[in-house]
Amino acid sequence: MDELRSLAELLWMLVGDPGTGILIALLAAAAVIDWRTMKIPNWLTVGGMAWGLLYNAAHATSIASGLTHSAVGLACGLLLLLPLWVLRVMGAGDVKLMAAVGAMVGLPGVLHAVLWSFIVGGIAAIGFALYRGALRQLASNVTAIAQSTAFATLAGMRPTPSLAGQPSVGKLPYGASIAVGTTAFLVARQVGYL
Repeated sequence: MDELRSLAELLWMLVGDPGTGILIALLAAAAVIDWRTMKIPNWLTVGGMAWGLLYNAAHATSIASGLTHSAVGLACGLLLLLPLWVLRVMGAGDVKLMAAVGAMVGLPGVLHAVLWSFIVGGIAAIGFALYRGALRQLASNVTAIAQSTAFATLAGMRPTPSLAGQPSVGKLPYGASIAVGTTAFLVARQVGYL
């Protein structure tokens, strides 16, 4: 019973902290909006970036160190997912959402958030393909994208993955994967698994 009480207290501290509480609320809003519209609005992502910068500047040992910590996280979140936007695998809103996550959790937190989001996104994609009876098509599409990207890179050309002639399995709101993955990371860190 004491373990459950301790777990509840840890989770309450996570949600009650303005930095992580607002991040979790922002992620939940982004997931719902992305699920409904397949877009994440700029007011949400840019607002998250601004909040992360301000919060970290106000709660660090110095304003400069807080801003640096937040700006490095923002840049890493942006740069880690930017290639997926260039390859048209992910939307710009997803990239900006991860930049907002980076602004709030800094480095190395954003690296964990990206990894956890990729795991959740991969599981969601496989589940979606299974649900639609298109797992074989998903595997074929992933193979085609990887091959075209590898060949273009080896030839010194800009990768433009093409699925010409191959049907899409469908679109997933990746903002939901970012929300679930990042929240899972925050909870794991809070309870001491990271």
